Amino acid sequence: MIARAGGRKNEVRGEHAGAIKVSVTAAPEKGKANAAILELLAEVLELRRGQITLVAGETNPRKTFLVCEIEADELERRLRIAAAEAG
Repeated sequence: MIARAGGRKNEVRGEHAGAIKVSVTAAPEKGKANAAILELLAEVLELRRGQITLVAGETNPRKTFLVCEIEADELERRLRIAAAEAG
């Protein structure tokens, strides 16, 4: 995932080079942007916040998340839909 903090609104912005792009309004300080990204992902993927964990990229725009309690095919389908709706 490629994240942009300090954006105009919280949104999935599409896909680039195999990565989902997201933007959040929260500032990149004290974990605020990461928390906003987690909330956004939970909302657009229709998951509980507790199903998603940031595992890499805490201070980097490129982030890796662990998503639990969902089949890989279903997660991929939801990610494709979110990216397509953005574009």
